[in-house]
Amino acid sequence: MTDSATPDILVHLRAAGVSVVVDLTGGTLPRILHWGGDVGDLEPGEARRAWRPVAHGYPVDGQVEVAVLPQESAGFLGTPGLVGSRDGQDFSTRFVVRAHDVATEEDGTQRLTVEAVDDAARLGLTLVLELTAQGLVRQRAVLTNEADEVYGLDGLLLTMPVPAAATELLDFSGKWARERSPQRTAFTHGTRLRENRRGRTGYDSAFVLVAGTPGFGHRGGEVWGLHTAWSGNHRSLAERSHYHSGLLGGGELLGSGEVRLARGQSYTSPWVYGSWGVGLDALAGRFHAWLRARPQHPRSPRPVTLNTWEAVYFQHDLGRLTALADAAAAVGAERFVLDDGWFGDRRDDTRALGDWYVSADVWPDGLHPLVAHVTGLGLQFGLWVEPEMVNADSDLARAHPDWMLRVPSRLPREARHQQVLDLAVPEAYAYILERLDALLTEYAIGYLKWDHNRDLVDAGHGGAPGVHGQTLAVYRLLDELRALHPGVEIESCSSGGARVDLEILQRTDRVWASDCIDALERQQIQRWTNLLVPLELIGAHVGSGTAHSTGRRHALSFRAATALFGHLGIEWDLQEADEAQRAELAAWVALYKDVRPLLHSGVSVHADLADPAVAVHGVVAQDGSDALFAIALTASSASGPADRVTLPGLDPDVTYHVRPQAPGDGVDGPELAWWTPEGLRLPGRLLSGAGLEAPRQLPERIALVRATRV
Repeated sequence: MTDSATPDILVHLRAAGVSVVVDLTGGTLPRILHWGGDVGDLEPGEARRAWRPVAHGYPVDGQVEVAVLPQESAGFLGTPGLVGSRDGQDFSTRFVVRAHDVATEEDGTQRLTVEAVDDAARLGLTLVLELTAQGLVRQRAVLTNEADEVYGLDGLLLTMPVPAAATELLDFSGKWARERSPQRTAFTHGTRLRENRRGRTGYDSAFVLVAGTPGFGHRGGEVWGLHTAWSGNHRSLAERSHYHSGLLGGGELLGSGEVRLARGQSYTSPWVYGSWGVGLDALAGRFHAWLRARPQHPRSPRPVTLNTWEAVYFQHDLGRLTALADAAAAVGAERFVLDDGWFGDRRDDTRALGDWYVSADVWPDGLHPLVAHVTGLGLQFGLWVEPEMVNADSDLARAHPDWMLRVPSRLPREARHQQVLDLAVPEAYAYILERLDALLTEYAIGYLKWDHNRDLVDAGHGGAPGVHGQTLAVYRLLDELRALHPGVEIESCSSGGARVDLEILQRTDRVWASDCIDALERQQIQRWTNLLVPLELIGAHVGSGTAHSTGRRHALSFRAATALFGHLGIEWDLQEADEAQRAELAAWVALYKDVRPLLHSGVSVHADLADPAVAVHGVVAQDGSDALFAIALTASSASGPADRVTLPGLDPDVTYHVRPQAPGDGVDGPELAWWTPEGLRLPGRLLSGAGLEAPRQLPERIALVRATRV
């Protein structure tokens, strides 16, 4: 490590068109002077002088240096980076950097590690800032107590700066069956604080908190986005004041007394990610590229998955399920997932959670006959589990009533008739691990749908808040189970899409975006989930003609074309489908298998259109040679005739063969002159810029367009 007491110490990290310039001069905590587009080669002294503001009107004499972990001792009077004390003592810190180190990993990640101490407060701090090969920034901190007295940590927040030009904010709200609903606000002076107290990531988390230049969209405007990668309580904020241009910050949201550090004990913060780009597609592309570069990222073709939930609910019957598996195989499914109802006395959602033994009443021969039938058809077998939950009406709860998260005097109010199993209790953890290991050992299970169907309320452990310990225990459980069964894939489901974040995705192979598979709702849910998550990790299913969550009816073409842009599956009792419907579904499944190499490796793109009733999104191959676009009419348009639509992301200097893509080539109105298999041959510059006439469609319809390099 390098001594950080010398003058003009600037660390300049550069990758994929991004620069992060960090100032370590003077021995105080690191300050990010620039995070954004690549600024080229720098001379440290000149750069510091160029970016040093005039000290005027600050709360203290001289300049207020805003570090990645802001401190009041530096004169910063915004949201503090560290909150904690020893019964009121050592409440304010003044860390001094002792050393720093810059290293480059084999995967191209550049890592700045900073070691700092506060001798008076008797605390040690390690800050890690990384710039990945894809231009993604991430930070983490480790705080260590170096005193005999316990240090109570109340909060640790890491920040990244944004310029004054970022005057608009985008973040997300949501609820069950309507996750990730976008909302825009002005980025004014003050603090926009988004706190999640659900004990899981949440339907309504900020998800990605974006600051951008006026009017930013998918294809234009500079944007800076922050994601707090944590599956428990957390907070994200945007803050601006008269003495700094703007900050984005994130960290874990801790309860009072939740983290108490004895001498030598450390707290490690969640990773806080930052992505910069010109347009939201560029911002999202960095997240996607980084996820895809991980060694554990799924590499095999994402199998067409039939899930039994909306087909049979709790009505498990071997004959009915084998017939469903036959129908699934006939349309091209590759995975069959048995959902809730297979264990204990689980005939409805009021009982038996926690009794993870195959029901002898429903399955007298165990799951072996069904597994044998499914795998005999060439399908992979998957199973639903909800390991973190327990019903009061269960053998587990009756035997171990002390294994639930609670305050000492009472149980939390039930939600969906269930409580939360306290996995920080070693015996409870061991029981769940043993049960899951036994199931995966006995049966040929290739996939777990891992559910989590309630928020954590009054979630205490040993009389103190327990969400922090529960979150770490879940991570440890997933890690240990995957080590025991490395070939098993796991889906993160949480009442739909309430646990979608980059830390749970380090341990899972896809997320269930929402319990709502109404294709109209899914157009928005999947669009914004894709801001963080690439399509191959987003579960997207074709439902029955009537959506179970909304009652809407949609044509099969609209349902299938929506599910196509994700990890496609089926959530439908196919025995109720007629021959024509099965044939049409089989055609869509065949298209998915044909284009999934493109969809699951290419660049996600979205057009910025004036008409809110029209949405154009697609995927362009990394080399620009191929692309598939969806033109979706989500409502009746006020325009007539319809505006031209652009096909974004194509190589401007390449000529493309553009034509409708079957089976998504059906249209409702008069056919366009070019709406034929021969199509058109046009330059990418025209298609992405001036655009072309779109087919006339009724509301809630989708047309597919293919563009391949000539």
